[in-house]
Amino acid sequence: MRICNFGSLNIDYVYRVAHIVQPGETIGGQSFEIFAGGKGANQSVALARAGASVAHAGRVGEDGRWLVEKLADLGVETQHIHVGDGRTGHAIIQVDQTGQNAIVLYPGANHQIDRTRIDRTLDHFGAADVLLLQNEINDVPYLIEAGRRRGMTVCFNPAPFDETVREYPLDQVDLLIVNETEGRGLAGADPIIPTLAKQYPQTRIILTQGKAGATYHGPDGSISVPAVSVDVVDTTAAGDTFIGYFLAARAEGKSVKALLELACAAAAICVAKPGATDSIPSREEVQRSCT
Repeated sequence: MRICNFGSLNIDYVYRVAHIVQPGETIGGQSFEIFAGGKGANQSVALARAGASVAHAGRVGEDGRWLVEKLADLGVETQHIHVGDGRTGHAIIQVDQTGQNAIVLYPGANHQIDRTRIDRTLDHFGAADVLLLQNEINDVPYLIEAGRRRGMTVCFNPAPFDETVREYPLDQVDLLIVNETEGRGLAGADPIIPTLAKQYPQTRIILTQGKAGATYHGPDGSISVPAVSVDVVDTTAAGDTFIGYFLAARAEGKSVKALLELACAAAAICVAKPGATDSIPSREEVQRSCT
């Protein structure tokens, strides 16, 4: 089984600040760093570091060639990443002293993906494979339907969430992974999982809840696991790390409980480090933390 991650690639500009800037306020940054990022790229790196076979598909500008090289160096297949005109997507990220973040996202090349390239890419995959999607690229509804037509297992993480997600063909999604903000926005009401399960009865749903752990619900039942307690440095890419490790372990045929526990352990290591892609742990590092 291969995983095709059709997703974003961003350049992250990260500023450490005393607190998240308020409207009308100007504050000084304590430090500044540039990282590889984008929810798509982060999830591909997490998959590769967890030991999965993952091919990333997407688009960057000339200024993003180093992102493609970095993914390749980390074990991700990159032949389906197109380098074209325009600017690579980027994010301006503030990280406060508690590790919480605020992000301004510019899509750039991530919103310049055409359907011809989508179809040509997905033609390299089949019914035994997984299509992983996030909400940082254009034409996600078409991608969901294109993956389903090919019999692929469609996994969708609706991040960043906006109201248009409710109009997506989510009944064709096999695995829906949301945090509390995304889940509440999609469900429109509490409790999140029962509401989503009623809307999409055949979809397997994973709800990540930060310090409260994670919950799985599907036609085969429900299970919850606690989070791993750590000192938080930076929450950027924690959810992406969870998703990558969850899908990698799923490809290995592990139980749902084992999937959730491994993914929570990986996410805990991620939040104890600064940065996005660079904070995602290796499988060996995660296994050591679990012993």
